[in-house]
Amino acid sequence: MRRLPPVLLEDGCPRDLLSLVRTILAACKEISFRVGQGELSGVLGSTLDENIQGETQKKLDVLSNQLLKDILLESGYVKAIASEEEDYTVAGEPNAKYIVSFDPLDGSSNIDINSLVGTIFSIMEAPEGSDAADPSIFMQPGRKQVAAGYVLYGPSTMLALTTGKGTRLYTLDKTHGSFLLTQDFVSIPEETQEFAVNMSNQRHWQTPMQNYIADLLAGDTGPRAKNFNMRWIAAMVGDVHRVLSRGGIFTYPTDTKDPKKPNKLRLLYEANPMAFLVEQAGGLAIADGQPIMDIEPDAIHQRVEVILGSKNEVEKCLSYYK
Repeated sequence: MRRLPPVLLEDGCPRDLLSLVRTILAACKEISFRVGQGELSGVLGSTLDENIQGETQKKLDVLSNQLLKDILLESGYVKAIASEEEDYTVAGEPNAKYIVSFDPLDGSSNIDINSLVGTIFSIMEAPEGSDAADPSIFMQPGRKQVAAGYVLYGPSTMLALTTGKGTRLYTLDKTHGSFLLTQDFVSIPEETQEFAVNMSNQRHWQTPMQNYIADLLAGDTGPRAKNFNMRWIAAMVGDVHRVLSRGGIFTYPTDTKDPKKPNKLRLLYEANPMAFLVEQAGGLAIADGQPIMDIEPDAIHQRVEVILGSKNEVEKCLSYYK
């Protein structure tokens, strides 16, 4: 196993980007500790506030957001940040090179049941000569990402990271406090018999997705002629980690439950970084019939459909829409 810095430097990763990633990981190690303490640290339960998404904030949501916000803005590497828990972007160092989008604690509904949660982040370069206070600097397609990843807080704390030269997995060695490389160049199997979707929304899906899932559930007696297993963690970071680890398809499709919010997942700090990781591991990540990372964003908290995972299965799912 190798420590994180040598791995990134071998890939020709710029030193300032390396330092920025290490800054994010410093906050994530503190979040990992707080998550691990659970009730002992008095951080479980909800606050009385809602975020910009209209979601009730958990105490750990607020804590995680503040940890990341403070360390990034104080680092000197970040021109501005965008977070799920912030109504607007927040300006940092005016002359800094990078902008960072993040979901400080994905899957926060799992906090109080001691299930999987994680931090998702996306790093881009700020347009040259741009204003740190201008939110339009974040209106770049996911192809512009220079790094993306997540930290999963589970039985072990794991990092999935890409800088555009493959996806790697690291495990936090709590003895030394370092993330060590534990899987080099992740490869998602093209075929799979696992799917992850929130079945409670089935009646609200578009007809193509309803037909696709129905055929999976029909198993070896249906048109697919093979049995599928359903897995659902209710935290994107956990479901995508499973896809990276052993394949599968994960989807949060468009639905009609709330006409004002037909989609659940946010483009900048959920869909884009996960799409980068999945594509770099040989999978596909699609929204509304096009690669997620080709979408031109029009709002910080823009929501999109997500279909990602094993290449052949994603293509099969898309065939139902044609």
